[in-house]
Amino acid sequence: MTEPAHCPLSIVHLNDMENEKRLYTLIVHSENIAGILNQVTAVFTRRQVNIESLNVSASSIPGVHRYTITAMADKETIVKIVDQIEKKVDVLQCQYFTDDEIFMQEVALYKVVTSVLTENPEMSKIIRRYGAKLIEVNSTFSVIEKSGLTEDIIALNHELTAQGGMLQFVSSGRVAITRARIEHVNEYLDKMEARYGKKE
Repeated sequence: MTEPAHCPLSIVHLNDMENEKRLYTLIVHSENIAGILNQVTAVFTRRQVNIESLNVSASSIPGVHRYTITAMADKETIVKIVDQIEKKVDVLQCQYFTDDEIFMQEVALYKVVTSVLTENPEMSKIIRRYGAKLIEVNSTFSVIEKSGLTEDIIALNHELTAQGGMLQFVSSGRVAITRARIEHVNEYLDKMEARYGKKE
């Protein structure tokens, strides 16, 4: 009797990892042209993938903007999104990264009732434990600032909220830099310049 064929465990495990949803960070470089942001976000909408955070800033290259986007999806979907974004005329390059391939930070502000802050000793303990700092204190409200990883920012919000007196909470989008020595888009621009030079 012939035994059914079995896939090697390593292959099965690899396929499971490919299909597993996780948080990816996409870094998009584009020319500073109006309407690019709408084109980029539309790709996520068509794939029914929610954008978790979005940060737009200048890059280290003059005239080039950098979009840092986080999204929860499986690898196959992220690869398709990256391919579609790169097809946009004014997009220079789009790449995706997992958390272990980048350095990342976020900044959050927490607005709390000052009387709760001053009368509840636990509030000060929580702030110190998370390495946060007070940047404004007045008779009505106080503002706490925390920079760090997403999970720490969310955890601090939960703990402060549980103490009561939370008025507002806001968090910036993730900012991230790759572990490479230079931005990958530099290599792309160098190639384009070399190719353009040859045409001359």
